[in-house]
Amino acid sequence: MSTALRVKPQVWIGAVVWAGYVVLMLLLQKLGDVPYPDLDKSGSNLFFGVGISLIVATVVIACVTTGLGWWGPVLREPMNSRHRWPIIVPILTAALSLANLAITDWSSYDLAFLGASIVLLLVGFTEEMTTRGLLLVGLRSRVGEMWVWLFTSLAFALMHLINALAGQSFAATAEQVVVTFFAGTIFYICRRVTGRLVWSMVLHGLWDFATFAAGHGGRAPIGALVNLLYLLVCVIGLVAVWSTFSNHVTAADTDMTTSA
Repeated sequence: MSTALRVKPQVWIGAVVWAGYVVLMLLLQKLGDVPYPDLDKSGSNLFFGVGISLIVATVVIACVTTGLGWWGPVLREPMNSRHRWPIIVPILTAALSLANLAITDWSSYDLAFLGASIVLLLVGFTEEMTTRGLLLVGLRSRVGEMWVWLFTSLAFALMHLINALAGQSFAATAEQVVVTFFAGTIFYICRRVTGRLVWSMVLHGLWDFATFAAGHGGRAPIGALVNLLYLLVCVIGLVAVWSTFSNHVTAADTDMTTSA
Protein backbone atom coordinates (compact mmCIF):
# COMPACT_ATOMS: atom_id res chain seq x y z
CA MET A 1 0.00 0.00 0.00
CA SER A 2 2.58 2.54 1.11
CA THR A 3 4.82 2.17 -1.95
CA ALA A 4 2.22 3.99 -4.07
CA LEU A 5 2.02 6.91 -1.65
CA ARG A 6 4.08 10.09 -1.67
CA VAL A 7 4.95 9.69 2.02
CA LYS A 8 5.14 6.32 3.77
CA PRO A 9 2.53 6.10 6.55
CA GLN A 10 3.97 6.18 10.05
CA VAL A 11 2.39 6.47 13.48
CA TRP A 12 4.18 9.70 14.34
CA ILE A 13 2.83 11.42 11.23
CA GLY A 14 -0.75 10.60 12.15
CA ALA A 15 -0.11 11.71 15.74
CA VAL A 16 1.41 15.02 14.64
CA VAL A 17 -1.55 15.70 12.34
CA TRP A 18 -3.96 14.98 15.20
CA ALA A 19 -2.05 17.24 17.62
CA GLY A 20 -1.77 19.95 14.97
CA TYR A 21 -5.51 19.86 14.37
CA VAL A 22 -6.23 20.20 18.10
CA VAL A 23 -3.85 23.15 18.46
CA LEU A 24 -5.20 24.82 15.31
CA MET A 25 -8.80 24.54 16.48
CA LEU A 26 -7.91 25.82 19.94
CA LEU A 27 -6.06 28.86 18.57
CA LEU A 28 -8.75 29.73 16.05
CA GLN A 29 -11.53 29.40 18.58
CA LYS A 30 -9.56 31.56 21.02
CA LEU A 31 -9.24 34.19 18.29
CA GLY A 32 -13.00 33.99 17.78
CA ASP A 33 -13.31 34.90 21.48
CA VAL A 34 -16.71 33.25 21.95
CA PRO A 35 -17.09 31.10 25.09
CA TYR A 36 -18.25 27.58 24.30
CA PRO A 37 -21.48 27.90 26.34
CA ASP A 38 -22.42 31.01 24.31
CA LEU A 39 -22.11 29.44 20.87
CA ASP A 40 -25.85 28.87 20.56
CA LYS A 41 -26.79 32.42 21.58
CA SER A 42 -26.67 33.85 18.04
CA GLY A 43 -25.68 33.12 14.46
CA SER A 44 -22.65 35.41 14.71
CA ASN A 45 -21.47 33.68 17.89
CA LEU A 46 -21.70 30.30 16.22
CA PHE A 47 -20.00 31.39 13.02
CA PHE A 48 -17.12 33.31 14.59
CA GLY A 49 -16.81 30.92 17.52
CA VAL A 50 -16.53 27.69 15.56
CA GLY A 51 -17.63 28.14 11.93
CA ILE A 52 -14.52 29.97 10.74
CA SER A 53 -12.22 27.50 12.49
CA LEU A 54 -13.96 24.60 10.71
CA ILE A 55 -13.59 26.29 7.32
CA VAL A 56 -9.88 26.95 7.88
CA ALA A 57 -9.33 23.43 9.24
CA THR A 58 -11.04 21.91 6.20
CA VAL A 59 -8.62 23.67 3.86
CA VAL A 60 -5.58 22.78 5.98
CA ILE A 61 -6.49 19.10 6.27
CA ALA A 62 -7.14 18.84 2.55
CA CYS A 63 -3.72 20.37 1.84
CA VAL A 64 -1.96 18.07 4.33
CA THR A 65 -3.63 14.97 2.89
CA THR A 66 -2.68 16.03 -0.62
CA GLY A 67 0.91 16.70 0.45
CA LEU A 68 1.17 13.25 2.02
CA GLY A 69 -0.58 11.60 -0.92
CA TRP A 70 -2.82 9.67 1.47
CA TRP A 71 -6.25 10.35 -0.06
CA GLY A 72 -6.64 6.73 -1.18
CA PRO A 73 -6.08 4.91 2.14
CA VAL A 74 -7.72 7.72 4.10
CA LEU A 75 -10.99 7.50 2.18
CA ARG A 76 -11.14 3.76 1.40
CA GLU A 77 -10.65 0.55 3.34
CA PRO A 78 -8.15 -1.84 1.69
CA MET A 79 -10.42 -4.68 2.88
CA ASN A 80 -13.81 -4.29 4.55
CA SER A 81 -14.90 -5.91 7.77
CA ARG A 82 -15.74 -9.58 7.28
CA HIS A 83 -18.96 -9.17 9.29
CA ARG A 84 -21.64 -6.89 7.91
CA TRP A 85 -24.24 -6.98 10.69
CA PRO A 86 -22.58 -4.21 12.79
CA ILE A 87 -23.90 -1.71 10.22
CA ILE A 88 -27.08 -1.74 12.30
CA VAL A 89 -25.28 0.50 14.82
CA PRO A 90 -24.64 3.42 12.40
CA ILE A 91 -28.16 2.94 10.99
CA LEU A 92 -29.69 3.28 14.44
CA THR A 93 -27.53 6.35 15.10
CA ALA A 94 -28.78 7.94 11.88
CA ALA A 95 -32.36 7.16 12.89
CA LEU A 96 -31.86 8.83 16.27
CA SER A 97 -30.35 11.87 14.51
CA LEU A 98 -33.49 12.18 12.41
CA ALA A 99 -35.57 11.80 15.56
CA ASN A 100 -33.66 14.71 17.13
CA LEU A 101 -34.37 16.83 14.06
CA ALA A 102 -38.04 15.88 14.18
CA ILE A 103 -38.50 17.02 17.78
CA THR A 104 -36.52 20.27 17.42
CA ASP A 105 -38.36 23.54 17.82
CA TRP A 106 -37.38 25.10 14.50
CA SER A 107 -39.27 28.31 15.26
CA SER A 108 -36.33 29.31 17.48
CA TYR A 109 -34.05 29.46 14.41
CA ASP A 110 -33.53 32.62 12.41
CA LEU A 111 -31.90 32.61 8.97
CA ALA A 112 -28.47 33.70 10.25
CA PHE A 113 -28.38 31.00 12.91
CA LEU A 114 -29.52 28.34 10.47
CA GLY A 115 -26.77 29.33 8.03
CA ALA A 116 -24.13 29.22 10.75
CA SER A 117 -25.48 25.85 11.92
CA ILE A 118 -25.08 24.35 8.46
CA VAL A 119 -21.37 25.17 8.62
CA LEU A 120 -21.23 22.72 11.53
CA LEU A 121 -21.61 19.92 9.00
CA LEU A 122 -17.92 20.49 8.18
CA VAL A 123 -17.05 18.89 11.51
CA GLY A 124 -17.87 15.56 9.88
CA PHE A 125 -15.08 16.15 7.37
CA THR A 126 -12.46 17.68 9.64
CA GLU A 127 -12.70 15.33 12.62
CA GLU A 128 -13.14 12.16 10.54
CA MET A 129 -10.22 13.03 8.28
CA THR A 130 -8.05 13.73 11.33
CA THR A 131 -8.90 10.67 13.44
CA ARG A 132 -10.42 7.87 11.37
CA GLY A 133 -8.52 9.13 8.34
CA LEU A 134 -4.95 10.36 8.73
CA LEU A 135 -4.35 9.04 12.26
CA LEU A 136 -5.87 5.68 11.33
CA VAL A 137 -3.59 5.33 8.29
CA GLY A 138 -0.56 6.15 10.40
CA LEU A 139 -1.53 3.67 13.11
CA ARG A 140 -2.08 0.84 10.65
CA SER A 141 1.58 1.02 9.70
CA ARG A 142 2.48 -0.31 13.14
CA VAL A 143 -0.43 -1.74 15.20
CA GLY A 144 -3.28 -4.21 14.80
CA GLU A 145 -6.87 -3.28 14.07
CA MET A 146 -8.09 -3.54 17.66
CA TRP A 147 -5.54 -0.91 18.69
CA VAL A 148 -6.44 1.22 15.66
CA TRP A 149 -10.05 1.35 16.87
CA LEU A 150 -9.04 2.07 20.47
CA PHE A 151 -6.47 4.76 19.72
CA THR A 152 -8.57 6.57 17.10
CA SER A 153 -11.62 6.55 19.37
CA LEU A 154 -9.57 7.81 22.32
CA ALA A 155 -7.95 10.50 20.19
CA PHE A 156 -11.37 11.57 18.94
CA ALA A 157 -12.68 11.77 22.50
CA LEU A 158 -9.66 13.60 23.91
CA MET A 159 -9.70 16.31 21.24
CA HIS A 160 -12.90 17.58 22.86
CA LEU A 161 -11.00 18.50 26.02
CA ILE A 162 -10.27 21.85 24.38
CA ASN A 163 -13.90 22.80 25.06
CA ALA A 164 -12.99 23.11 28.75
CA LEU A 165 -10.39 25.71 27.76
CA ALA A 166 -13.09 27.50 25.78
CA GLY A 167 -15.37 27.98 28.78
CA GLN A 168 -17.28 24.73 29.12
CA SER A 169 -17.41 23.31 32.65
CA PHE A 170 -15.07 20.44 33.48
CA ALA A 171 -17.99 18.17 34.38
CA ALA A 172 -19.74 18.81 31.05
CA THR A 173 -16.46 18.33 29.17
CA ALA A 174 -15.72 15.05 30.95
CA GLU A 175 -19.18 13.77 30.02
CA GLN A 176 -18.63 14.89 26.42
CA VAL A 177 -15.31 13.04 26.27
CA VAL A 178 -16.97 9.79 27.38
CA VAL A 179 -19.87 10.19 24.95
CA THR A 180 -17.57 11.00 22.04
CA PHE A 181 -15.50 7.88 22.68
CA PHE A 182 -18.62 5.80 22.06
CA ALA A 183 -19.52 7.99 19.09
CA GLY A 184 -16.04 7.42 17.68
CA THR A 185 -16.61 3.69 17.96
CA ILE A 186 -19.82 4.02 15.96
CA PHE A 187 -18.08 6.05 13.24
CA TYR A 188 -15.25 3.50 13.15
CA ILE A 189 -17.79 0.71 12.63
CA CYS A 190 -19.34 2.72 9.80
CA ARG A 191 -15.98 3.01 8.04
CA ARG A 192 -15.04 -0.63 8.49
CA VAL A 193 -18.35 -2.06 7.32
CA THR A 194 -19.07 0.31 4.40
CA GLY A 195 -15.42 0.53 3.35
CA ARG A 196 -15.70 4.30 2.86
CA LEU A 197 -14.83 7.13 5.23
CA VAL A 198 -17.35 9.40 3.52
CA TRP A 199 -20.24 7.57 5.20
CA SER A 200 -18.66 8.20 8.59
CA MET A 201 -18.34 11.87 7.63
CA VAL A 202 -22.03 12.06 6.67
CA LEU A 203 -23.17 10.29 9.84
CA HIS A 204 -20.87 12.41 12.01
CA GLY A 205 -22.04 15.67 10.48
CA LEU A 206 -25.70 14.63 10.74
CA TRP A 207 -25.37 13.57 14.37
CA ASP A 208 -23.60 16.77 15.48
CA PHE A 209 -25.99 19.01 13.55
CA ALA A 210 -29.07 17.21 14.90
CA THR A 211 -27.78 17.18 18.48
CA PHE A 212 -26.96 20.88 18.35
CA ALA A 213 -30.29 21.69 16.70
CA ALA A 214 -32.24 19.83 19.36
CA GLY A 215 -30.23 21.48 22.12
CA HIS A 216 -30.72 24.97 20.70
CA GLY A 217 -34.33 24.64 19.65
CA GLY A 218 -35.48 22.82 22.72
CA ARG A 219 -36.76 19.29 22.53
CA ALA A 220 -40.07 17.74 23.43
CA PRO A 221 -40.15 15.52 26.54
CA ILE A 222 -39.58 12.55 24.26
CA GLY A 223 -36.02 13.84 23.88
CA ALA A 224 -35.12 11.99 27.09
CA LEU A 225 -36.14 8.76 25.37
CA VAL A 226 -33.87 9.58 22.42
CA ASN A 227 -30.96 10.04 24.83
CA LEU A 228 -31.72 6.74 26.53
CA LEU A 229 -31.90 4.93 23.20
CA TYR A 230 -28.58 6.46 22.19
CA LEU A 231 -26.94 5.04 25.32
CA LEU A 232 -28.29 1.63 24.31
CA VAL A 233 -26.85 2.07 20.80
CA CYS A 234 -23.47 2.97 22.33
CA VAL A 235 -23.45 -0.27 24.31
CA ILE A 236 -24.38 -2.25 21.22
CA GLY A 237 -21.60 -0.48 19.34
CA LEU A 238 -19.04 -1.44 21.96
CA VAL A 239 -20.06 -5.08 21.50
CA ALA A 240 -20.36 -4.92 17.71
CA VAL A 241 -16.97 -3.29 17.09
CA TRP A 242 -15.17 -6.54 18.00
CA SER A 243 -16.75 -8.19 14.97
CA THR A 244 -15.23 -5.60 12.63
CA PHE A 245 -11.56 -6.35 13.32
CA SER A 246 -11.34 -9.29 10.92
CA ASN A 247 -11.07 -8.46 7.22
CA HIS A 248 -13.29 -9.66 4.42
CA VAL A 249 -11.34 -12.15 2.31
CA THR A 250 -12.21 -12.16 -1.37
CA ALA A 251 -11.79 -15.02 -3.83
CA ALA A 252 -8.89 -13.15 -5.40
CA ASP A 253 -7.17 -12.91 -2.02
CA THR A 254 -7.67 -16.62 -1.47
CA ASP A 255 -6.19 -17.44 -4.89
CA MET A 256 -3.15 -15.25 -4.17
CA THR A 257 -2.63 -16.92 -0.79
CA THR A 258 -2.95 -20.39 -2.33
CA SER A 259 -0.55 -19.64 -5.20
CA ALA A 260 1.98 -18.19 -2.79
